[in-house]
Amino acid sequence: MSATKQAVNVDSETVLYGVIGDPVRHSKSPVMLNRAFRERGINAVYAAFHIAPEQLGNFIGGVRAMGIRGVNVTIPHKQNVMQYLDHIDESAATIGAVNTIVNEGGRLTGYNTDGIGYVRSLKEEAGFNTAGKKVLMLGAGGAARGVAYALAREGAAKIYIANRTEAKAAELAETIRPLTAADGMGYGDIDAIRNEIDLIVHNTSVGMHPNVDDVLIDTTWFHEGLTVSDLIYNPLETRLLREAAARGANAHGGLGMFIYQGAYAFEYWTNQPAPVAEMRESVLAAFQAAVLQQ
Repeated sequence: MSATKQAVNVDSETVLYGVIGDPVRHSKSPVMLNRAFRERGINAVYAAFHIAPEQLGNFIGGVRAMGIRGVNVTIPHKQNVMQYLDHIDESAATIGAVNTIVNEGGRLTGYNTDGIGYVRSLKEEAGFNTAGKKVLMLGAGGAARGVAYALAREGAAKIYIANRTEAKAAELAETIRPLTAADGMGYGDIDAIRNEIDLIVHNTSVGMHPNVDDVLIDTTWFHEGLTVSDLIYNPLETRLLREAAARGANAHGGLGMFIYQGAYAFEYWTNQPAPVAEMRESVLAAFQAAVLQQ
């Protein structure tokens, strides 16, 4: 076995990384990033931390105190975490959400790799070219902000953002309007624009494990020529995607975005190329092991 494939022996030189969320037990980030560190022979470990919203500030203080080198940020902290950081990368500031933190000697910088990870996955796995297309975003949270910004920069002709709280959708639409046409709406307004849509992007936690039978919107109008993309990667195929495929739509899952956003974070932390193929392999193996245990 090569040195890069061996498990890290934790010692006084081991560097700590992690992911925070509420919930976070479902996350496959520890499996994926620990594999990446092993592949590159980096003496580091990556853990998952369940952080409630009221503990977020305390956790960030702990990042500084403990010298945690890097942190991934997931639901529901991507926006609120920004107030505790020293610097926000320009694109993350524009997006208004952070999913990656880099600690340089106690100075914390926030980045957003969601959007660039998503666009790479959409192109490579779904063969979808955003330029000139009309997009319906479902949800307006932290992940949606990164994805909407990236799609706008890729040349989307118009982006509709539907959300339970319509004001939040309108605010996100205004944020990306300098880049492309955008409107915010409630879920009840989707019927009026559904015949215009080329791509649907689901950005909420509806349908995520363990609530795998949930679906956010009516899917009976899905059709051939429509691409339906779900950012959820656990399960790999959500009910939304099953129903999309059954109606002839192009179904695109969230695994690729998850892997690529993690790969970009790894590169911010280490200045080394991420071992993307091995990262994907580790996540798929973890899902397979979970199925066998059921």
